[in-house]
Amino acid sequence: MTADEQRRKARALRDLHAGDRLLVLPNVWDPIGARVLASSGYPAVATASAAISASLGFQDGEKIRRSTMLEVVSRIARAIDVPLTADMESGYASTPAALEETTRGLLDSGAVGMNIEDSLTEGESLRPLREQADRIATVRAAAAARGIPLVINARVDTFLAGTKRDRDDLIEETVKRAAAYVEAGADCVYPIGPGDAETLKTLRARISSPINVLAAPGAAPLRTMAAIGINRVSFGPFLFRSCFRKFADIASALARFEGYDCFAREMWTREETAAYLSSEREGDAVRER
Repeated sequence: MTADEQRRKARALRDLHAGDRLLVLPNVWDPIGARVLASSGYPAVATASAAISASLGFQDGEKIRRSTMLEVVSRIARAIDVPLTADMESGYASTPAALEETTRGLLDSGAVGMNIEDSLTEGESLRPLREQADRIATVRAAAAARGIPLVINARVDTFLAGTKRDRDDLIEETVKRAAAYVEAGADCVYPIGPGDAETLKTLRARISSPINVLAAPGAAPLRTMAAIGINRVSFGPFLFRSCFRKFADIASALARFEGYDCFAREMWTREETAAYLSSEREGDAVRER
């Protein structure tokens, strides 16, 4: 991919956060999933760090190496022509220099968007606001040095880390952090956790930038989110977990010799599967791109 092509994709992804249409991003963990979404008309694709880690046998939380994550992201980016935004957790970095390296590696992968979260320990503690804002500014500067308008989706983990705090208190801190992150260079803020309509309406009224919501089971319906004015919705590891619930059910049925009714009655044919697969050898496919 040329730098001009990457810039075009980055601008296209940023534009998808504007306007009245809700950007729906079912999160993937492999190239075939990305190709299915792109061929189904999705204008962009997003990865889920938890799903990628799980597919490799590891828990979420930067348990896999940064190079491993970037390799998977690169494979996904090369498989599709639409923009790709990647969940890079906390950036796989404890220093500004390491964060710059992560950003450069992400851009080298072909991705044009990046999730970065403010948790120190997910569900327990957050980075100080100013420190996280500086980290976002570091990502923005590293991308600008490459001339790529990387779309930064700044995750705000206030609701994950503050389960014992008053709701109004959590909203105040979320709004404060959102403003600081946008000022530092974020394009979108991702207050992960609250998915109910009442909280989303409050956040929408008080946050001027685009907002990403996690559509967890029990969250407001997509049409409701669109009506509220939410810009982007993602699904984290829920597609992965749903697929592997089916996989586990099939495995259990076969172990009990229950026959083949456990398979989907209208599973893909070989030809339908092949439509989403490259026919070239791996090295040749990489060189062509």
